[in-house]
Amino acid sequence: MPIIAEAISKFGPARVGVVVGTSTSGIEGWELALGKRFSANGWPNYFRLARTELGDPAAFVEAVTGTAGPCYGVSTACTSGGKAIVAAVRLIQADLCDVVVTGGIDTLCSLTLNGFSVLDSISSARCNPFSINRDGINIGDGGALFVLGREEAHTRIAGWGESSDAHHLSAPDPEGYGAELAIEQALLHSGISPSDIAYLNLHGTATRLNDAMEAKVTHRLFGGDLPCSSTKALTGHMLGAAGSCEAAFVSMALARREVPPHLWDGDVDPKLPPLHLVDRIGERVEGRYMMSCSYAFGGNNLALILARE
Repeated sequence: MPIIAEAISKFGPARVGVVVGTSTSGIEGWELALGKRFSANGWPNYFRLARTELGDPAAFVEAVTGTAGPCYGVSTACTSGGKAIVAAVRLIQADLCDVVVTGGIDTLCSLTLNGFSVLDSISSARCNPFSINRDGINIGDGGALFVLGREEAHTRIAGWGESSDAHHLSAPDPEGYGAELAIEQALLHSGISPSDIAYLNLHGTATRLNDAMEAKVTHRLFGGDLPCSSTKALTGHMLGAAGSCEAAFVSMALARREVPPHLWDGDVDPKLPPLHLVDRIGERVEGRYMMSCSYAFGGNNLALILARE
């Protein structure tokens, strides 16, 4: 991690912070320990409750890197990784940090698998975003971390928008007014118009309700010509890590001028407003601004705009 070590050397450990988003990291360890607690009438010796807390991934990054600045976790379901990035930018803007290590991490656990199964939201095949045949998500795990600072780089955070419409615990607002508000705020914050966005990374979970809402909002704001794709057929839905991993896809798309493909069966849902789903590998896209959108349980919405310098 030479870039982090360089930042610590330049600014001092107290000026380098950590913000990591997650929704499930540590929960599998708690599940295993709880099973042994009931079967063996005692907690296993290795079990430490603090290792299951949602702030532990941030604490781990701090311990490994030697940072000593602000360190905390963000847990807002599927917007966690993206919101962690926004929180990191705010730490720099408030002059509490010069550099922040940030992003999202999530790991598979039975709680997630069983929970989405109860919601009847898991597909038995590869997920199929925006298809008439879509029938649910694939759950993935992973993570993506960034090192944010003030110095110029090939990609910058141009703006963001956040909203919380609280329409329903697990279902999105069918009209997507909260999602629309987040996108409009991101555009206003960036000082650009919808026509300046060259590519949109869709949340695209492949559930009936989410895709219907997102298609409606995207078409309402951008029309049907903006190149779009959902990368969840490539990675699965990484939940708390999805926002940062999809920001990484956008960053790579800006650098390469090539957008990630939308993998699906190509069967259009006639009930959805038409979108330009980029289903050809290697499609080139010019333009300085690209956006990623994340929508979470409870109506928690985030739009993040990245720009190429």
